[in-house]
Amino acid sequence: MSIKAFELVPAIERLQLMGEKAKTAIECIECCGKNLYIGSSDCFVIHFLLEEKTQGNGKLTLTSTKQSHKYLAVKKPIVQLKAASALTRILVLCDNTLTLLHMINLEPILSGAKVKGVTSFCVNENPTSSNPFSVEVCVATKKKCLYLYNVTEDKMNFMREITTSDIPVTMDMDAYFICVAEAIQYFMINSDTNESTDLFPYEADQTNPIVKRIGQGEFLLNGPNALGMFVTSEGVSQRPPLQWSSSVMATGYVYPYVCALDDEFITVHSILDQQQKQTIPFQGGKIMNNFEGRVYVASNKEVYALIPVPVDKQIQALLNDKRVEEALTLAKNAKRVGINRETFQKLYYRIQQQAGFIELSQFHFKDAGDLFKAGRLDVRELINLFPLLLPSNSNFTRSVPLLHEFADINQIVKYNKERLAECKEFLISYLQQIRGTRFAVGYKEEVDTALLKLYAEINEPELAELISSDNGCVFEDCIETLTKYQRYYALGSLYKYHGDNEKALQLWTGIVDGQYQDTSFPGLEFIVDFLAKLSDHELIWRHIDWVMQKDELSGVKIFTERPSGEAASERLRSDDVIDYLHKYPGAVIRYLEYLVFMKKLEKEKYHTHLAVLYLDSVLQLRKNPDTPKEKLDLARSKLRHMLQTSSLYRIQLILGKVKESDMYAECAILYGKLEEHDKALRILVYKLKDFGAAENYCDVNSAGKDKTYRRRLYQILLSVYLDPMEGPKEALVGPAISLLNTNASEFDIIRVLQILPENWSIGLLQHFLSRALRTNMHTCRSTKIERMLARGENLQLKAQTIRETRQVVSMADDRICEVCRRPFTDTSFARYPNGIIAHTQCARNKVVCPVTGNVFSTKKKS
Repeated sequence: MSIKAFELVPAIERLQLMGEKAKTAIECIECCGKNLYIGSSDCFVIHFLLEEKTQGNGKLTLTSTKQSHKYLAVKKPIVQLKAASALTRILVLCDNTLTLLHMINLEPILSGAKVKGVTSFCVNENPTSSNPFSVEVCVATKKKCLYLYNVTEDKMNFMREITTSDIPVTMDMDAYFICVAEAIQYFMINSDTNESTDLFPYEADQTNPIVKRIGQGEFLLNGPNALGMFVTSEGVSQRPPLQWSSSVMATGYVYPYVCALDDEFITVHSILDQQQKQTIPFQGGKIMNNFEGRVYVASNKEVYALIPVPVDKQIQALLNDKRVEEALTLAKNAKRVGINRETFQKLYYRIQQQAGFIELSQFHFKDAGDLFKAGRLDVRELINLFPLLLPSNSNFTRSVPLLHEFADINQIVKYNKERLAECKEFLISYLQQIRGTRFAVGYKEEVDTALLKLYAEINEPELAELISSDNGCVFEDCIETLTKYQRYYALGSLYKYHGDNEKALQLWTGIVDGQYQDTSFPGLEFIVDFLAKLSDHELIWRHIDWVMQKDELSGVKIFTERPSGEAASERLRSDDVIDYLHKYPGAVIRYLEYLVFMKKLEKEKYHTHLAVLYLDSVLQLRKNPDTPKEKLDLARSKLRHMLQTSSLYRIQLILGKVKESDMYAECAILYGKLEEHDKALRILVYKLKDFGAAENYCDVNSAGKDKTYRRRLYQILLSVYLDPMEGPKEALVGPAISLLNTNASEFDIIRVLQILPENWSIGLLQHFLSRALRTNMHTCRSTKIERMLARGENLQLKAQTIRETRQVVSMADDRICEVCRRPFTDTSFARYPNGIIAHTQCARNKVVCPVTGNVFSTKKKS
C-alpha cells in the first residue's frame, strides 16, 4: 500500500550542465553538507553549492550555484567520488587511479598520494582507527585481492592486503568487515582475521551486484529473484528480504526506507515491514546514493534530491487511510529519524490516540481501549464523542488539531441502535477500567458523571454502588438524569449520599406506596435497614408509623438492629419504645425478646412483661379451637423457655395466672422457681404422668448445685412415686424402679431402704442394690486412700520442718538485710535456700531470690 515518503526535488538542472559542454554526462556524484560534486564522462570534477529554501506552501526547493570545476586531463570518465570532510579532501577514481583533490579549490594534492590499478573503492563509515584526521579506504583492483589504506591529508598509507577467491566487483565496509560482490558470489570478509564467509551466489547476467551498508554491522545486497537481502556482519539475515525490480541498478538508504533505482522508476521500501511504500517515475536514471541522511538520484544530465516527507505527515496519511498498524510501526521508530525524545513522545501519544479513535470507528473496542490508555488520552475527548455525557458545567473543547473527524458517536454507528449499544458498553467498560487510576487523574467529575448517566440509561446494577460510594458526580446533572430515566431508588441513594435523608425516604416510601415505579428497589426491608442505621432519631420517629403499618415485625428491627457503637439517646429509651409498640403486639414481643435475650438486660419489669405477653399469647391461642397444634406448641415452648431460664420475673404473678388454667407443665416450672419441688414433681407425676419430664426436672433444677441438693431432688421424686396418700401405686412401681436403677449413685441407700414398701422383693431391687453397694464401697475405699495420702503428706511436711529448723542462722546486731541493706529491728526474717537473709517485707516472692534472681523449685523433695 502506497504512502508518500519522499518528494523528488531538482538539485542540478539539465541546462546548467549542457552549458558547460554539450557532450558532458554525469558519471558519479558526491555530497558533503551543502557541497555537491559531480564527476563527468569527459574527466571533469564540478563543484556546486546547494541552498535550501522553504516556499509558502511548505515545500522545500534546492537552488545550485556552480563554485568551480577541474579537468583531470586524462580524457577518461570520473568513475567514483568520495568526500572526506575531516581532511578537506575528495577521493577521485579516474583512469583506474585513486587520487586526492582539495574540497574547496579542487586542486590535486601533489605529494604523490595516489594508488594505481584501482577498479573501485569504499570508505569505512565505522572506522577502527581512533584518529579523526584519517580515513580508512578499501580498494579493489583487477587482481584477486583487496587493499586497505589509511588516507591522510597528503598520503595514502598502505595497511594490508586481503586475498579473495575472484576479482572483486563492488564492496562496502563496516569496521573490520568487508562485504564483497565477486563475479557470481557474495562474501563477508573479516579484515582483522582474514576469515571469509560465503553468503549466497547470484547470476551476473540477470542481477546487477549491489552492496550497501545500511547500519552498524548490516548490509543490503541485490540477491537473486529480484530480492533485496539483508545480511549482518556475522553472515546471517535478521530481516525478511525486500521484493523489488529485477533491473535495480542502485540504491539509497534513509531510515526506515530503502530507495531502489531501475530503468523507469524509483521505488521506496520500508525495512520495518518490507513493503513497497512509494513509486516515483524516473526515466534515464543511472546513479543513486545516500549522503549524510539524504538520497540523491541522477540521470546523464540532471541531479535530484529525494526530500523525506516529515514523519508526522507520513503517519497522518496512514491514519487517514486507516492503516493503523503501519502508522504505529512508523511512529514507534520515528525517534530514530532525528526527533528529540520529548517531541517524539508527544507525537507518539497523539498518534496512539488518533489510532484509538480509528479502531473505535471500526468497532475494534479492545484495541481502541489499549491505544487510548497507551496514548494517555484525555478521557474527556472520548466522553465528548457521546452527546450529553459530559457534565453541564464542563467547558471542555476538543483538541486542535482534532484527533478525529467525527461529530459524535452517531456519525460512527450511523444511527444503528445495536452498534450504539455496543459503543456505550465499551465506554462503560473503559471508564470502569481507568476510574481511580492515573488515566483519570483530574477528571473524576467527568468520569463519574458519565458513568452515572450511562448506568441510568441502561439500568446497570452498578448504578446503586456508584452513587453510594465516594464519587465525583455533578449533583444537578445526576438529579436530572435519574429523574428522566425513572431511577428513583438511585435518586434516593444520591440524596442520601449528599446528606438529605428526608428526601431519600420520601422517594423510597413513594416507591413502596406505588407512587413511583422502579423495579430495582429492594423493597421495605431496605428502608427498615436504612432507618435501623440512621443516627437522626427524629427522622426515625417521623417515619416509624408508616413502616409499622406496612409490617410491624419488620418495623421493629429499626429498634432491635441498631449500630453496636451507637450512643444512648433519650429519643430511643427502651421504656419509650415499649410504650409506643404496645399497639403492635407482635412487635412489642420482639422488642422485649431483644432486650431480654440479646441485650441481656436484668430488669424485672422487662422479664415480667415478656412472660406475661407470652402467657397471654398462649391463653389466646388455647381459646381458639381452630389454632393449629404446631403454633400452640411453639408458643408454649417459648413461654416455658422464658420461665425456666429467667429468674427475674415476678413468679407469683405468673403463677396466679397459670393456676387458673390447666397448664401443668408451666405450673411445675414456676413451683420449681419457688423451691417447692414436691408440688412441682407431683404435678409432673400425677397430673401429666410424664416420668421422663420429672427426672429431667431434677437434672435441670440441680444444675450448678452441689451433690447434696441433687440427691435431695431425687429423693423427693422417689418419695412422690411411693407416697401412699395418692392412691394405688402399682402404675408407679416401674418408674420408681427405673429411677433407682438408672440413678443409683444419686441416692442415699439407707434412706431409700427406709421408705421402700416392705412387700418389695430383693429380686426387684437387685440391680439398684448391687450398684448402690458398689458405689458405697468405692466411696469408702477412696476416702481411706485420701486419708492415708493426707497423713503421708503431713509426715513429709513435719520431716521437712525438722530438717529446716536444724539449720542454725546466726543473727548478730550488725546483721543487715541483703535486699534493702538496713538492719533488722525485730526477730522475724526470711531466709532463701541460697542463704540470702532479708526482711519479711523485702522477701516478696518466695521462689525468686531478690538479690541473685535465682528461681527455686516449688516441688517437694521425696
